[in-house]
Amino acid sequence: MFKEESIIQRINPVYPCRKYGVSVWQCPQFLFLVMGFIIIGAIVAAWFVASAKISDPTIVTLIVLIVGATSLILSFIITSSFERLAAASRMKTEFIGIVSHQLRAPLTNLRFSLDLLLSEKTEHIKIDPKEYFVILQENTKRMGVLIDNLLTISRLEGGKLPLDKKLVSLGEAVSNSVAKNKPFAAASQIRIVTNFQPDLGRVLVDPFWLDQIITNLLDNAIRYSKGGGQVDINIQRKGKKILLAIKDQGVGIPKEEQKFIFEKFFRSANALKQQTDGSGLGLYIVKKFIELLGGKIWFHSAVDKGTAFYFSLPEVK
Repeated sequence: MFKEESIIQRINPVYPCRKYGVSVWQCPQFLFLVMGFIIIGAIVAAWFVASAKISDPTIVTLIVLIVGATSLILSFIITSSFERLAAASRMKTEFIGIVSHQLRAPLTNLRFSLDLLLSEKTEHIKIDPKEYFVILQENTKRMGVLIDNLLTISRLEGGKLPLDKKLVSLGEAVSNSVAKNKPFAAASQIRIVTNFQPDLGRVLVDPFWLDQIITNLLDNAIRYSKGGGQVDINIQRKGKKILLAIKDQGVGIPKEEQKFIFEKFFRSANALKQQTDGSGLGLYIVKKFIELLGGKIWFHSAVDKGTAFYFSLPEVK
């Protein structure tokens, strides 16, 4: 889904058909080829008709050029429309497949735990039955988070997510998020170090979603760090913007996969080894929200050295 296309694949007329999962007759590239022959036919026909009725070669040439240009524009519009439809169809199929995969594991755990608790074999279970209720709780939470993320993405992409913007201190927002995540960091043996430049202005954001952004980035930094490591959070002024940086000493992101990090459902190979849980939606949502708030996000990463995420927001003094 996230592999980069090679030069051979780009020039291969059959590859786009396989990519979009359609037959050759439904493929945008095949349609473009057909439209090419239609354009040539239209130009030739226009030349014959115009030559038969108009004696001035300049006017004939002009008519042929107009017919050719109009046909080419219509061909481009039709082909592009078919390509967008094919891409949308492929994305819909992939989306259903990925969501089904994401829900299958927690649903399997739920079914297994419920079947066991409802069976007559519970007296032979050596494990405390309460632990199965913990499994039920964790998996329902996991499904709830996935559904919430999907609803958020749907509203974001549909432009139907209202924002309640207020002037907020970025330092206070980070401090609140750090306080909430300290137990998680302590359990993972990760130290959180903050360094805020004094006398910073505020940012005009929705406080709830700003907290979600910071918490998501901080959670990732802790989750993918090695035990005994450190997460550094810095806030400083850069021109007319306030810059926040969250740096970890974790597994890092392979260079060849970095271009996909903000894609929906993407998780790097080493992240999957480190943490099997996760939907791959968090960073996509973070990027969308930061851009919606007038900011920008980027990162630097090296395998086994760690990752630093940065985002900037306009400062309001």
